[in-house]
Amino acid sequence: MYVILLGPPGAGKGTQGIILADRTGLPRISTGDLLRAAVHNATPLGHRAKQFMDQGLLVPDEVIVGLIAEVLERPEAANGIIMDGFPRTVAQAEAVDRLLVSRNAAVDHVLSFEVSKEELVRRLLGRQQAEGRSDDTPEAIERRLQVYRKETEPLVTFYRDRGVLTAIPGTGSIGTIATRVQEAVGA
Repeated sequence: MYVILLGPPGAGKGTQGIILADRTGLPRISTGDLLRAAVHNATPLGHRAKQFMDQGLLVPDEVIVGLIAEVLERPEAANGIIMDGFPRTVAQAEAVDRLLVSRNAAVDHVLSFEVSKEELVRRLLGRQQAEGRSDDTPEAIERRLQVYRKETEPLVTFYRDRGVLTAIPGTGSIGTIATRVQEAVGA
């Protein structure tokens, strides 16, 4: 089963991705974790990624997709993966499609976490206070939400048109949301 978790920053993708991974036994893949691991392990793609990261530049799609391809080769990914926050653009989604087609697979479920802007801002500011994250200032939050709306939100239509999108109300208790996710993927 190949699952993609979509939603703006603060929508709960990470939390729900961890819960879903525990329930299904599928590996949860987040690009941030993949990049950090590749750099730490000094893999060839990690070296390429580090060159961009050290300059404060976005890592190109071909590097990220290469990392996803490496994950798909691992034995623990034989039954699928949960992609947390990736793809972020239609171009990346098309690259994921090509990767999966080469494995005679396709995206099974795309879960779009729906949360109001006010709730997102409240959560992110709370996270900033609790964790001291420098990327959760009001200005940074607004920029990240704008980037999400511009670059990632088009994926909602992209996957809805393919019949694999389920909107998940992202408010309520973590357990309530996890139940919605479980029902959506049949896990």
